[in-house]
Parts: sequence; structure tokens; C-alpha cells
Amino acid sequence: MALLETINYKVKTVNEGTDTSAERSVSLKLNIIKNNSKYLIHRAVVNQDNQSRQGTSSTKTRSEVRAGGKKPWKQKGTGQARSGSKNSPLWNGGGVAFGPKPRSYRKKINSKEWKLALQTALFNSSTKITVIANFIEGIDTPNTKKVLQRLENVIDLNSRTLLILKEPNVNVTLSLRNVTKLDILYSNTLNVKDILLAKNIIIVEDALENIQKTYHD
Repeated sequence: MALLETINYKVKTVNEGTDTSAERSVSLKLNIIKNNSKYLIHRAVVNQDNQSRQGTSSTKTRSEVRAGGKKPWKQKGTGQARSGSKNSPLWNGGGVAFGPKPRSYRKKINSKEWKLALQTALFNSSTKITVIANFIEGIDTPNTKKVLQRLENVIDLNSRTLLILKEPNVNVTLSLRNVTKLDILYSNTLNVKDILLAKNIIIVEDALENIQKTYHD
């Protein structure tokens, strides 16, 4: 059964020339599940991994391999093991027994279940979430040094970090595309796996509001 939980965060201002110690609070309401939460989150992660698989692997069976249909040698009298076709999986160049064929690896998960898993993952990661404000202000051109400085004002970027923006921003994306251990997601395209893998999660304030509207029913 889903439970309603409210998490309060202190918003940190990261713009240059502002007092980073001046903080205010914002809240995030989440529907979470405590019993069997690992099972639900596992289903969501497996579903995400399966959706990323192309499923295009294909091998030829003995009926599809192009080879002679003639019996290689007579049944008896040669001293060789009996053989009826060069298409046999036992032969080099023959067909493949039980090989892969194109297929879909998708597994069904209900929309409500997925949202519940995502919100539960966010709740379980609440201690590693930092909410920031004024992050994009003044970034009119790509500038890696400037953007990194704003992030390093509030968190150590030596461990895997997830930055969540409200919407795509070309200047931020170009500034951070070569930064190792830093991933960027948007508030309407979150996924469970990246949230679980991140050691630190930075959420821009307006993205937090959009997360509330998008995933909290």
C-alpha cells in the first residue's frame, strides 16, 4: 500500500556573488511503498534494461544455412561417423542449434507501478539530494569552468553525480558533456536506474516543482 511522505530540502543558491549560506526550504511530496519496495524497484530497473536492448541478434538454423543437401558419404563402410548433411550443427559452417532470433525483451510494468518505483527510489535517495537555485542564470554560452564552479560550491564532484534540470539547456549540456562521473537528466524523463547509481543528486529548484507535478498523482 502506498504511503504519502513529505521531504523537506534546503535550497542553496549557487550563482556567483550570492551568499550560499542563505537557505530556504522547499518540500517534495512522494507516494512510496515500504513493503516489497525492493521487488518493485527491481522490476522497474529490469524493465528499463530490457527496453534498451535491441533484440536483433539472429543466427541461422540448419534449415536456413546454405550448404549441399547431399549426404557427405555413404552410411557404412568408410570408418567415419555417420552423417546425413553438412547443415548439421555438428559441422563447421553448419546451422546453430538453439541460437538467438530477433525478439522483444520488453516486460510489462504498469504506469502506476513505475511511478511508485520512481518515487520510492527518490525517497530512498533523499539523503544524497541537494536542491539548488539560480543555476542557469547568466549562462548564455557554453562555459565548463563557470558551470562546474557553481556545482562545486555545493557538492564534491569526484563521485558519480546526477544533475536534474527542468528542461534541456544547450549551454549547460555543452559545458558538461565531457565531465566524467556527471550525468544530466530532465524532470520529465527521470529513470529509476540512474537515481540508484548516483552517489550525489543535484536538483534545480524549478525541476523539483516539475517532478512534483509529473510523477506525484
